[in-house]
Amino acid sequence: MTSTEKPMSFAADPRSTEALERIAAALEKLVPAPPAPIDLDAADAFVFSASAPHLQPVRQVNRVDMALLRGIDRLRDILTDNTERFAKGLPANNALLWGARGMGKSSLVKAAHASVNGRLTPANGFRPLKLIEIHREDIDSLPALMALVRETPYRFVVFCDDLSFDAADTNYKSLKAVLEGGIEGRPPNVLFYATSNRRHILSRDMVENERGTAINPGEAVEEKVSLSDRFGLWLGFHACSQADYLAMVFGYADHFGLAKDREAIEREALEWAITRGARSGRTAWQYIQDLAGRLGKVIG
Repeated sequence: MTSTEKPMSFAADPRSTEALERIAAALEKLVPAPPAPIDLDAADAFVFSASAPHLQPVRQVNRVDMALLRGIDRLRDILTDNTERFAKGLPANNALLWGARGMGKSSLVKAAHASVNGRLTPANGFRPLKLIEIHREDIDSLPALMALVRETPYRFVVFCDDLSFDAADTNYKSLKAVLEGGIEGRPPNVLFYATSNRRHILSRDMVENERGTAINPGEAVEEKVSLSDRFGLWLGFHACSQADYLAMVFGYADHFGLAKDREAIEREALEWAITRGARSGRTAWQYIQDLAGRLGKVIG
């Protein structure tokens, strides 16, 4: 540029101004919107969305009445007592409900939550206990969930159904840090309940792989299985007897007004279980749905 030339003025060029405005608008779109405020009074149950992060209220929880859960009386009492103590601000333990499929593990968690909220009324100055479900694939977002609820006046049971980890999965380390061992750890207003078909949550292949590849197999396996040690309560669910299975069937049948021909129901329910290779609460409920459908009755 010579001494007689003038510097180019972008402000005087409308095309440059428009281009800058378009760039600024595009950059603004890249900035994530602030999360919507959480209305914890909207419901007593929520599903955690890790992408936002956000709590989605669930106004109608898919649950079974506590009275219909048969064959798990001792486990029911232990979990309900633990949940009630926590709701009252007393010490309570994280709980791992493990064992046979279809025996009411997740149903018991949801029923215990409803039972405690039903007994502890606002008249006694009680704030409803909140239930938050977190999906297994979002476990590594637990710290974000803890940050959402840490400073609120409510108490929360964070619930993960069918929790398990496979060989290439390292999210279990995030869970260990949240339950115990991290700098912040679990907030005092949060309790963690999980269900799993596995007692130690981790797959057998995952543990055996550590035995075969680690320099010190014993220490490596201990590090893996120590996750379940973070749960103060281990509640084991086992396959039910024929008597317990029939008690479940007739409990549902009586509740929904289906138990008119008890001999036929017993015969059909046992055949139903044999064809599915299992006796469980889930099998009993599936038979009851079939029976109600054949009788033209709506249940739910």
